[in-house]
Amino acid sequence: MTRALLIVDVQNDFTEGGALGVPGGNAVAERISELLGTSDGYDLVIASRDWHEPEGDNGGHFAVDGAEPDFETTWPPHCVRGTEGADYHPALDIDRVDVHVRKGMGEPAYSAFEGRTTDGRVLAEVLAERGVDRLDLAGIATDYCVRASALDALGLGIRVRVLTDLVAGVAPESSVAALKELAASGAEFA
Repeated sequence: MTRALLIVDVQNDFTEGGALGVPGGNAVAERISELLGTSDGYDLVIASRDWHEPEGDNGGHFAVDGAEPDFETTWPPHCVRGTEGADYHPALDIDRVDVHVRKGMGEPAYSAFEGRTTDGRVLAEVLAERGVDRLDLAGIATDYCVRASALDALGLGIRVRVLTDLVAGVAPESSVAALKELAASGAEFA
């Protein structure tokens, strides 16, 4: 059995002070680094990032031209490639990351499985090549990208465990609903 850790979107724009800062995001970055510093239990460590285009609405994902975002399907511009907001949070130790995934390049994307590695592969391909059958998830946001990534992994038949001390959500209600949905879909929690 091969276990991997997927770190979802621990970026400056998703932590306190960012364009879409999530309460607790800074602490999540620090705690994930602590885990990486003390754990040798992962055969593979993956980190995903939103990596949006600087021009246009990114397939309707960004509210632009004076439009108000609805904060469900449209959002203020965030995690634009080449900006500080798209960078990993400085407290996140990326030295242990083996694979980097970029998603949302010109289109809406919530799941890390919708992105591509820096060498152009999809995450499902990478996990299959490495024989990953167990995936721990940590990151931001519980109710959006962590949820979507976990559901996609479960759909591939991968055993998923959400590290609940290492996630932060946009809102308490939607985060609880996401965790309930994941539990009903077969995810485990630690």
